[in-house]
This record gives sequence, structure tokens and C-alpha cells, in this order.
Amino acid sequence: MADHFYLGILSLNSNLLLAPLAGYTNLPFRLCVREVGGFGLASTELVHARSLLEQQYKALELIETCPADSPLAVQLFGSVAEEIRDAAQWLEAAGVAVIDLNMGCPVEKVVQRGAGAAMLRDLEKTGRLVRMVTQAVKIPVTVKTRLGWDDSRPDAVHLAPILEDAGVAALTIHGRTREGAFAGSVNLAGIRAVALSVRSMPVFGNGDVCNPQSAKRMLEETGCAGLVIGRGALSNPWVFHEIRAALDRCPPPPIPALEERVAFMTRHFLRAVALRGEAVACIQFRKMIDWYARAFGPCTALRLSMKHLHSTTQYHDLVGRFLEERRGAAGTAAPMTAAC
Repeated sequence: MADHFYLGILSLNSNLLLAPLAGYTNLPFRLCVREVGGFGLASTELVHARSLLEQQYKALELIETCPADSPLAVQLFGSVAEEIRDAAQWLEAAGVAVIDLNMGCPVEKVVQRGAGAAMLRDLEKTGRLVRMVTQAVKIPVTVKTRLGWDDSRPDAVHLAPILEDAGVAALTIHGRTREGAFAGSVNLAGIRAVALSVRSMPVFGNGDVCNPQSAKRMLEETGCAGLVIGRGALSNPWVFHEIRAALDRCPPPPIPALEERVAFMTRHFLRAVALRGEAVACIQFRKMIDWYARAFGPCTALRLSMKHLHSTTQYHDLVGRFLEERRGAAGTAAPMTAAC
């Protein structure tokens, strides 16, 4: 596996990327995953271009970063070309490395605005919008989308050459349609068709990659240039190193012990507390525990108790009791394998 991957003018140290995930890939999580490493680029959650131009508090919170959080892509969504262009220029001036345009979000409130996956319904208009953005900034502009609006329309196959001609540096394809949302398995043949539809623009595969086996299958069956991993990294932040070792035909890295996984979660929680305050951090972790729990083995009591998390003191108490119970049950905390 190459040590350098070029995304337009930007040199990355890996073709494995951390996907933008609404509600999850915030600054505290990105910083923790960057400490583990193994990927070339991380992205913010999607942020509405107009909200950013209006300097709304929530939008500015979504793009919050720091020097250790680099290189960083900001994912924009919207339906007004001029707003996305102006937001991209503002982000470039602020030092962002990549602008990623969301054309795949299936959520109804996004689609109703004519944004997200709705941009698959008028490819010519979408192409004009993208060209306006790429011509307005010097940093790479990428796009993340889906295979199509529904199974009857292979929209991405027709959109990809339009995006390449418009100057897009790379395209990420989530292997499901808007209609399919996150159900069922990804369509690897569909991703391959998109990769074959362009001349030289890198096409990244996305969806259901959570271990070296699924990564190798994605790369081999699609011919894509790299992988963008989201949910697989929520439950197992070490997944990038595991995949990289397998692709380089190196010995697999040690499986993190339970204590190491819990320590990662604790660093994440405490960073969230420091950045957002105790109340907000506790609310965020009520949903985050479901992802961490996938790699913890038996932990029903911890998972259910965390659904009512309200303080840092309670967090440490719950985690401490969980680890003590596991040590008592097994004599020592055994290494756990993350589930897909």
C-alpha cells in the first residue's frame, strides 16, 4: 500500500479516510481517532452552507477544529450554488484542506431542501453547481454520494463523468441508493460501474467496511482507489491500522484489550466534556455507548445505565464498576474483537 495518496494538490499518507457521520465525527472523536491513526483524512459532520455564511452557532460548532485536527475536510450541503461557493471560499480562507460536497444524505429534512441525495435527480444542475465551486477555490473539492435515487436509476454512473469534467478531485460512492438508506448490503458491482465510468478521477468505496476482510473485498471487487470508513470506525477506531496491515501483507496488529478500548472511550468523553460541557457530553454519550459496546463483550448493564448518563462522576463510577465486574468474571480483561 502506497505511503502517499494525492487528492488533487493535497498529499495524504493513506488512501483510507474517516467518513463524515452526522452526530458522531465531531472534534473530540476526530482527535481521539487521530491519536490512533492509520488514515489520511478526516471530515466534519455535514454543515449547511447558508448556516455557515450566517455564522450560526451550530454551524460554527460543527466545523470547530484545532492544529492537531489536520488535514481536515469540511462537508457542506445545500442546494443554492452561490451559497455553497461562498461557504467554500470562506472555509478555504480559514485553512480547511478539502471541501466535500454532500450529495448522498437520505434524511428527509435534507432531501426536502433539494440537498443531499436530492441532487441526484437533476444531474445537469448539479454539475453546474459543482463547477461553480471548483472554479472558486484552489483546494480540492470532493463529492460523496450514493449509487442513485432508487434501484431503477444508476444515477451515479452518469453523474461521475460530469463531476470529473467539473474538476472534482475525488468521488466517494456509498454502495446503496437513497431509497435503500442503510438497509441491506452494499452493491459492490454498482460501485465498480461508477469507478469504470471515469477517466482518472479517484473513486472511493464506502459502506459496510469494518474489518480487513470487508476492506479487501471492496477494493478487489470494485477497483476503487481507496476506502472511506465511518460506522466501522465508531465501534473499532483501530480498524484503519488493521486494514492497512492486511493490505501491506504485514502481521496483524495486536487486538486492543478491553481496558484499552474503555480508555479510548474515556478520552473521548473527557474531551467532549472539556469542549462542550458536562451536560452536552453526557447527552452525546447516551447514543455513543451503543457503538463502543459492540467491542466490549457482555456489557448490558453498562450500556443501559449510560442511556441515563448525567455527570462525569457517574461516568467514572459506571465504567469502574464495569471493569471490576469483568475482571472478577474472567480473572483478567480479555481482548475483544469489534463487531461489524
